[in-house]
Order: sequence, then structure tokens, then C-alpha cells
Amino acid sequence: MCCKSITAAAGSNANGHTIGKGEGSSVSYLIAFLEGIITFISPCLLPMLPIYVSYFAGGHTAENGKGKSKALKNALGFVAGFSVVFVLLGVFAGTLGRLLSTYQTAVNIVSGLIVVVFGLNFIGILNIPLLNKTLRPKTEVKVLGFFSSFLFGLVFSIGWTPCVGAFLGSALMMVSQQGSALKGIAMMVCYSAGLGIPFIAAAVLIDRLKTTFDFIKRNYKVINIISGALLIVVGILMMTGYMNRFLSLLTF
Repeated sequence: MCCKSITAAAGSNANGHTIGKGEGSSVSYLIAFLEGIITFISPCLLPMLPIYVSYFAGGHTAENGKGKSKALKNALGFVAGFSVVFVLLGVFAGTLGRLLSTYQTAVNIVSGLIVVVFGLNFIGILNIPLLNKTLRPKTEVKVLGFFSSFLFGLVFSIGWTPCVGAFLGSALMMVSQQGSALKGIAMMVCYSAGLGIPFIAAAVLIDRLKTTFDFIKRNYKVINIISGALLIVVGILMMTGYMNRFLSLLTF
């Protein structure tokens, strides 16, 4: 799995703790990857998928060879674009966490509380309009190339931030607790992979995946409750300082 190699490449943190041993760090990369997947199936992204695929295909249908080839190339550019932004956010969060390492208890409480609020909003107990916005691309289809798709990904990652804020924010809060820019890069690459791989697959297989997407849409309420509950649990573990201990229990 790509995130395992990234974990190994990240090496050790400033205190000499090896990733994936003692602190369950390798599992945190898996959690970041899963958060990316959940972001993809969230109500603010999945319904917009046909519009994005139409952009990627550049006006061609994704069923023919030319349309699939173009959609794949442009989807790769789009994913690369938003991945750059998310990785830079990871560097910032990791660096900030390192600078605030003296106040680790306060960082744990604040970051955990933020994640709990995200979870409550996701379930529907809270209603934070900023986190419930959906960014829709313009309806007209323009001819895109790899580079323009890359720029498209850069721009939309910023516009997406309120929409994907719950799980993106959770991933960034976990990064801040790691206190390492290198770990921040690795974790956000895993998050971006979790979000990007389904995008790339959908770009060329959207018709075949229609039944799966319809099932997800019909069960959004249950998915939101489970996803929100996951965020709340993660937030509580972060607040209480038990996150690393919990992750170490999952590391074999």
C-alpha cells in the first residue's frame, strides 16, 4: 500500500520516535487514507461527480476510448492539483504542532474539540453553515488539458475547504499532534490518495459504478451518522491524550 512506503520514508520524528512503533503512527496514516475516502462519498462531493467527470472528458462521453483517455489524464491532473494544496496544509500543520509542542496538552484539547464539533455537525446535531457549503463548478464544459486540470484542482481544493472541512480538518488536527512537517507530508499524501484514487476510478468507470453511487446516496443518513460518530471518537481520543495509545493498540 502506498501509505506504508510513505510511512517508512518519513523516518522518525524530532524526538527519535520511530514511526509505526510504540505510538501506532502507521495506523494514523491508514486513518488519514480512510478519511479521504469518506470525504469522497460525502454529500457535498459525490452528487457533483458527474459534473467533474464531464469536465475531465472535455465534452466527450466517458464511454468511448478517447473520452476515457482524456478523462483519466485530466483526473490525474486534478488530483495532483488538490494534493499539492493539502500537502502544503499538512506541512503547515505539522510545523505549527512542532512549534507548539511545549503546549501539547492545550493543542490536544483544542484540536480534539474542533474534531468533535466537526463530528456533531456531520451528524446534524449542530448546523454550521460554513461547513455545509457545496461548491459547484460552472455548467459549461471547457476543453481541459493536464496542466489546466492541475490548476483546476488547485483552485477547487481551496473552494472545497468548507465542504470537506470535517475530515480534512480531522486529518490536519492529527498532523498537528505529530509535530513534524515530514509526517504532515506523509499523512496528507495518504489523505489525498484516499480522496484521489476514487476520483480517478470514477473518471473512467462512472457508468459501471452508478449502482454503487446510488446505494451510497440512498444511505447518506446512516453513512453520515457513522462518519460523524467516528470523528467524535477521534476527537475525544485527541482531547484526552489517548490517541497515540489507541493507535498503538491497533499496530501489529
